Amino acid sequence: MQSSQLVFCISEFVVLLFSLSVHESAHAWTASRLGDQTARMLGRVSLNPIDHVDPIGTLLIPAIAIFGPLIGLGYLGGFIIGWAKPVPIISRNFRNYKRDDMLVSIAGPASNLLLALLAFAVLVAIAFAIPNGHSVVIVAFFAALGQVGNITPQPLALLCSLMVMLNLTLCIFNLIPIPPLDGSHILRQYLPYSAVQVYDRITGVASYILIIIAARTLLGFLLTPVLGMAYSMLNRI
Repeated sequence: MQSSQLVFCISEFVVLLFSLSVHESAHAWTASRLGDQTARMLGRVSLNPIDHVDPIGTLLIPAIAIFGPLIGLGYLGGFIIGWAKPVPIISRNFRNYKRDDMLVSIAGPASNLLLALLAFAVLVAIAFAIPNGHSVVIVAFFAALGQVGNITPQPLALLCSLMVMLNLTLCIFNLIPIPPLDGSHILRQYLPYSAVQVYDRITGVASYILIIIAARTLLGFLLTPVLGMAYSMLNRI
């Protein structure tokens, strides 16, 4: 195992933990602004990963995807997905239940999209600010996608590239309409009562299996053109 590979994997894991923390903090902050202080009182308006860790979604599944290939388990790798401990919400505290519940749900993916856009802006700045910046950014972007061999990318450009890739992944992943992902809260508001009763029974192991299957099926289909667009914009700078 090369030390550069280990550093890359650790960087990827740290960026993911930070991105998940921002995601959950955005849920908690939005709920607080809309009238429900439950998450704020429990300390969930926080960027500390410890406050948001879910053993399976934050640690186990991402660790397998990120570190698995380093120990010869490459077949366990692939798209890096993850989720954190759900933010507790008491919806009766909202002034407008349906609207506010959807706004709280959208806040998480929106925060990931914002992080991706900010990181992309830094990549653009790097491309203009340093000598040979365009090549530096392109190499870092391909490194974040795992498509660069032994070339060591510039650290800041690599972190920003990882931030773009992982946060776009989290944004799309969390909009999948399977409980308990954010997309399910949005879809739930538009289902008839009888369908909601069936929908709410998707929990536990069945939910995890459906999430993993959907992620494997949909993420490649949706994420590839988005990342392709990001690369095309960087390549034209």
